[in-house]
Amino acid sequence: MKRTTLAASAALALVWSAQANAQANELTLCWAAWDPANALVELSKDFEAQSGIKMNFEFIPWPNFADRMLNELNSGGQLCDLLIGDSQWIGGGAENGHYIKLNDFFDAEGISMDDFAPATVYAYSTWPKGTPNYYALPAMGDANGWFYRKDWFGREDIQAAYKEATGQDLREPQSQKELLQIAQFFQGREIDGQTVYGASIFTERGSEGITMGATGAMYAWGFKYENTPGQYDMEGAVNSSAAVEGLEFYKELYKTGTPPGYDNAYMEQSLDAFKSGQVAMAMNWFAFFPGLYADPTVGGDKIDFFVNPAQNVAASTLGGQGISVVSYTDNMDGALAYIKWFAQPDVQQKWWASGGYSCHKAVLEDPNFVNSAPFAGDFLEAMGGVQDFWQEPAYASLLIAMQERLHNYVVADQGTAQEALDGLIADWTEVFEDEGKL
Repeated sequence: MKRTTLAASAALALVWSAQANAQANELTLCWAAWDPANALVELSKDFEAQSGIKMNFEFIPWPNFADRMLNELNSGGQLCDLLIGDSQWIGGGAENGHYIKLNDFFDAEGISMDDFAPATVYAYSTWPKGTPNYYALPAMGDANGWFYRKDWFGREDIQAAYKEATGQDLREPQSQKELLQIAQFFQGREIDGQTVYGASIFTERGSEGITMGATGAMYAWGFKYENTPGQYDMEGAVNSSAAVEGLEFYKELYKTGTPPGYDNAYMEQSLDAFKSGQVAMAMNWFAFFPGLYADPTVGGDKIDFFVNPAQNVAASTLGGQGISVVSYTDNMDGALAYIKWFAQPDVQQKWWASGGYSCHKAVLEDPNFVNSAPFAGDFLEAMGGVQDFWQEPAYASLLIAMQERLHNYVVADQGTAQEALDGLIADWTEVFEDEGKL
């Protein structure tokens, strides 16, 4: 009986040892389900070959990404060893202990944040903002940009009609107001027997859509979250006359330049409207531009791209993410090894070539970068003027309030832009008071 028990215990110990070894040789990387994630799977095969560590991936559809991943972090779950999380999560990830601080690791491995574009380090890596405290490596640069039917813009009959209607030449818009004028020109126009519309934009209420879309216009007019960074002094910034005008503009664009019934649209709906030939222009994240250019129906010589047009200032809504090591990982050494591998300049070159958006200066400052893709120059320009939503630990509450205020005004026709932004300050003041920051 004693010998049997000892044998059983030994066998169980071997099983546990085998499981531990297997876990030590595996990593799970969590991200959203989209084209760049598929590119990362292919790129990571090089890491597997070099390290002997098996990579697993958990990709969540965008509409569910935030809820799924934030619930995972807040529960201390061990699903993710590595997480490519949204820029807005960096504050909560740092203050709640979900992400490990990477400074000592970076120093030991000679990884310098000076090798990455400053805007991406600030947005994706630092907490508190702008301090040299790093909780992520910049992984996926992104911004909200625009694309358009180059073949339509180049037609002589359409150019002549635009000239007659506006007295101007049809071109890539150089301002927000010119973008609106072009959208209104195409609205309801018949092209090749099909009725088309001006632009597909973001109006979705459930996650972040209308905020990410409307701020593109509002930033270009001069919208700010604070008068003094870090002071939460929002009066006169959030509801400035420029911010009000930018929000009024976005509502006019929605009402007079978008397809009918387009009241709850985000990334997928914007892409679908463009690919199906419904619209002349569309906003979306640069991450989708490689796939659009390769599209057999609307890509190639039928499409072109432009940065979010300036109005009072040049500005674009920031997208993109950093890659963090989740503090609950049971394979810390493997996760850090992946970060070290991914930070290498040659890996970053492959990342850009495969459809990811590198943030490494070795890629972005290469003299040939602007010629490497038809949207590469626009990407560089956009990343030079990006602005981001709050990155506070309470960002979810802040975002819910803005989603509701903007959607109610822009889509549901409730109240004025001034009332929406005044109300937003009241909402955000309550959140910051509850956080002890006001």
